[in-house]
Amino acid sequence: MRQIRALRVAAVAAGIALMATGCGATGKSSTGSESSGAAAGPITGLQIMVPNTPGGGYDTTARAAAKVLEDEKITSNTEVFNLAGAGGTVGLARVVNEKGNGDLAMLMGLGVVGASYTNKSESKLTETTPLARLIEEPGAIMVSKDSPYKTIDDLVKAWKADPGSISVGGGSSPGGPDHLLPMQLAGAVGIDATKVNFVSYDGGGDLLPAILGNKLGFAASGAGEYLQQIQSGEVRVLATSGEKRLEGVDAPTLKESGIDLVFTNWRGIVAPPGISDKDKASLIAALEKMHATEGWKEALKTHSWTDAFITGEKFETFLTEQDKRVADVLTKLGLA
Repeated sequence: MRQIRALRVAAVAAGIALMATGCGATGKSSTGSESSGAAAGPITGLQIMVPNTPGGGYDTTARAAAKVLEDEKITSNTEVFNLAGAGGTVGLARVVNEKGNGDLAMLMGLGVVGASYTNKSESKLTETTPLARLIEEPGAIMVSKDSPYKTIDDLVKAWKADPGSISVGGGSSPGGPDHLLPMQLAGAVGIDATKVNFVSYDGGGDLLPAILGNKLGFAASGAGEYLQQIQSGEVRVLATSGEKRLEGVDAPTLKESGIDLVFTNWRGIVAPPGISDKDKASLIAALEKMHATEGWKEALKTHSWTDAFITGEKFETFLTEQDKRVADVLTKLGLA
């Protein structure tokens, strides 16, 4: 189901940095013998929740990870399912409420951090059990093949002339990466962000038809979600937001285009609160094994993702810092 909300929001753009219960992950191996934490055999019955619609970045990342886990026999009978709604906070509430369930995990990222505040969610990511940060990726400024904007300079010129007339689409709620990127871009090119018309879609799967249908002035999202359409020419990338050009995408960076902005998004995976130490160790060990495989390295290359793997306490510290940073930013904007 598509949830579209047109938002005119103020931003201080420059300076924003940015299953069911069962025996648990360490219960029974595929051979039926008792597992023993990180040294166990394949984890059986793991469910990975995607908190938005099919086809978006979370969905793509979760399914790529699940495929490698299965192919490498690190897990067996792994299920990926979608539970969309409220920018990811419906799924977040499910995870938080599944206290102690070592068979459930959720793919998440910066978008869910922001949505937890803008949607006034009672559940917070800091309540979950952090497992691993998986990837980073730059954003992309994209238009349809029929757009009048051929370059980022074309777009910026038109946008500065009449900011409110050009709708900006993103596959995340306010506070998420697809919202923060165009707001920071506005500040970087001298546009009053109070005049920016941001339209929120519930994930990249919902955003894509709006791009293809030329219903937006432009879209800001991760290019990895749209590689097929980019390569076919249906979607044109005007610029990407990383330090370096994105491999496989024929577009300059914002910095190359004379715009002083670098922005990256990240994604990771968490489990419900209160899972056992044994289950936590087993799940982290499984993700570490996945990360070391050639299959995962190939997935990173295929989707133009940057390896940003950290686990356990390091990821917990990172997640706490991100949560505070986003909360501070959104509070200043009056959105939290």
